[in-house]
Amino acid sequence: MGFLDALKGLFVGTGRVSGGYYIYVRCNRCGEALRTRINLQNDLSESDAGGYILNKTLVGSGRCFERIEVHLEFNPARQLVHREISGGEFITAQEFDQYWAQNGNPAPRVTR
Repeated sequence: MGFLDALKGLFVGTGRVSGGYYIYVRCNRCGEALRTRINLQNDLSESDAGGYILNKTLVGSGRCFERIEVHLEFNPARQLVHREISGGEFITAQEFDQYWAQNGNPAPRVTR
C-alpha cells in the first residue's frame, strides 16, 4: 500500500497551508472591516518588472455591495513593496478586531 498511499498524496492535499499573508480593509461606504488571506505561493502573478502582483476585489458580508479593489506588488522574495486601494482603506489587524468586538459579532471567516 505504500505506493498507492504515495500516489494518493499527489492528488490529496495535507491541509497545511503556509506562506499566507493577510490584508485588512475598511469599506468607505458602510465602514465594514474585512479580512482576506493571500496565498503567496499560488495567488500571485509574475510582473513584467521582475516581481509579483495581485489584484483582488473584496465585497462585504451584505451590508452594502461596494467593491473594494486592492492592488499589491511584491518583490521576487514575495515581500510586499507597494499597495493601492480604491473603495476602502487599509487598516490594522487590531482595528479589524476592534470593529467586530464593538458590533457584538464574531469576526467572519477568512475569505479567499
